[in-house]
Amino acid sequence: MILTTTELIPGQDYTIIDEVFGITTQSQNAIADFGASVKQTIGGELKAYTKAAEHARQVAIKRLRMAAKAKHADAVVGMKFDSEVATVNGSQVQTVVAYGTAVKFE
Repeated sequence: MILTTTELIPGQDYTIIDEVFGITTQSQNAIADFGASVKQTIGGELKAYTKAAEHARQVAIKRLRMAAKAKHADAVVGMKFDSEVATVNGSQVQTVVAYGTAVKFE
């Protein structure tokens, strides 16, 4: 299945089916002590946070593909991400949403 951030797929005509979403909320406990991580990497990349963010995006994309397939789509156009970090019961969680428009090729 084609996923693209563009609105057009060169050489393809299509009909819009519906909007589709892939959502995941992941615990940020992989970064046990965010403050300690900052101190250890002063000015550098927080690799555990990057890895957790990459994983959350991959899960969101997988769920987006599943949502599009459930609507019998051939592609998703205009794909974007949205994310948020929140504190729930004292722990940080990250919610990532992959979304776009499911289309069917003509």
